[in-house]
Amino acid sequence: MTLTRDFKQTVVERVKRDPAFAKALLDEAATFFLSGEPDAARLILRDLVNTTVGFESLAELTHKPSKSLHRMLSPKGNPSMDNLATIFGAIRNWLKVMFDVRVVEIVT
Repeated sequence: MTLTRDFKQTVVERVKRDPAFAKALLDEAATFFLSGEPDAARLILRDLVNTTVGFESLAELTHKPSKSLHRMLSPKGNPSMDNLATIFGAIRNWLKVMFDVRVVEIVT
């Protein structure tokens, strides 16, 4: 008999026991946004919020209604860049993460 686990529950448990994994998820969400894949980035952010700060606390940190944050990070959400920056900043501060942005010059 094959044992299976719910993917989201596995992510939740891993984030709770491994802060580096939570930081890697935040990095992955940022990478998806910058790579033009906002749908995947929003879903990762939503899972990360649910497993770390929570939407109610995020609402307090961002001064945005919890319901609006839920909509922004839903599969059909369309948050503005200002709202995304606020969300990323709040999660980054919660996880105590610093971003290291590097510019790579592509020579053709």
